[in-house]
Amino acid sequence: MTPGRQPTYEMVLNHVEKQLMSGDLRPGDRLPPERELAAQLGASRQAVREAMRVLQAQGVIRSQVGTGDGSGTVVVPAPARALGRVLALHLAVDSFPVDDVAEARVMLERFSAGLAARRRKAADLLRMEIELDAMDADLGPEEFSDPDVAFHVAIAGAAGNRLVNELTVAIRESVRGLLGAVREQGDWEALRDRLRAEHRQIYTALANGEAAAAADLIELHVRNFHRHF
Repeated sequence: MTPGRQPTYEMVLNHVEKQLMSGDLRPGDRLPPERELAAQLGASRQAVREAMRVLQAQGVIRSQVGTGDGSGTVVVPAPARALGRVLALHLAVDSFPVDDVAEARVMLERFSAGLAARRRKAADLLRMEIELDAMDADLGPEEFSDPDVAFHVAIAGAAGNRLVNELTVAIRESVRGLLGAVREQGDWEALRDRLRAEHRQIYTALANGEAAAAADLIELHVRNFHRHF
């Protein structure tokens, strides 16, 4: 490939992405067969296949061999977790400053906590209680991360905004490994006790429907956590 020249498969990707953005392609629509799409774009069939693999990995299309109703390459409603996985991977491989990550978390989690205090249902609170109880066990940093992340995800879920929920999940997952560094610093028990107490305070505000208090408490919690690193 000539230096600076766009790979052919990216040209195919751009074509499909433009159709998705414009609404010419919608969930349930079928893409043209590989041979037809290659001829239409002046690309090789290998480039088309590579582009389709990328789109399938992103959860945008589903490809099935055969001749029945479900065969061919079909646009599907992208699962929310596909977005979260892509974001989490980008955060994992790029060295964003801790302060930038903290600010992004504050923005998203304040929004989620405020909405969750107004919209939370009994099932949402029960889910949070389960994670709070799990955090009360004698857990190390890595084990503690699971209910910790799940608690924050439960708050975002209770807010009811799917996009904010997935952004929150992606960023929260990306900082999961930070707790692992605490063991080496030798102050894990003190941090764990503080995180437990802060989580309980946030939960109480959410359960009482105190939106402003919940938002303030979760901001303080996030900033305190990142200040530790």
